[in-house]
Amino acid sequence: MKLRNRNAGLAPVPPFEEDGPDGAERATFAAGCFWSVEAAFRQVHGVLQTAVGYTGGHVPDPTYGRVCRHRTGHAEAVEVWFDPAQVSYAELLEVFWRIHNPTTRNRQGLDFGSQYRSAIFYHDAGQQETAIASRDAQQQSRKRQIVTQITPASAFYRAEEYHQRYLEKHGHPGRAATIR
Repeated sequence: MKLRNRNAGLAPVPPFEEDGPDGAERATFAAGCFWSVEAAFRQVHGVLQTAVGYTGGHVPDPTYGRVCRHRTGHAEAVEVWFDPAQVSYAELLEVFWRIHNPTTRNRQGLDFGSQYRSAIFYHDAGQQETAIASRDAQQQSRKRQIVTQITPASAFYRAEEYHQRYLEKHGHPGRAATIR
């Protein structure tokens, strides 16, 4: 079963009927504005493709406007397809922790609201276990409490096309916010 986002094409719903590149695994992260998060993950060797979108909410077929008005419960997130022979999920988690502040609830820099929350959406028990261990290790080196949600992945709705690779389209392919 697929749901159609008016502005973005097809988006999978559980149990994630669509596949990424052959041999690839999927990871989904929310760490503030998805533009800079996507830019950071696109720089990682072994990341095969990315998409920005919305996940973790309660309304099917969300749009950017509805998400920003806090009417859907979704987070701005990045779906990352990666080659596990080139980069591990644990290494992607290291990038995740490095590119944002996981101790601020519903806020990254000047962006605030629940759509900017810090969250890891795991796709299987192995990712869940690795994410929890990674969070616990990160907490050891921080004074403030990490508020990152670690939750099962749900439907990922691809954002409108103008959001995809936004920084690259606007001449800033390597710009990613690092708040630490």
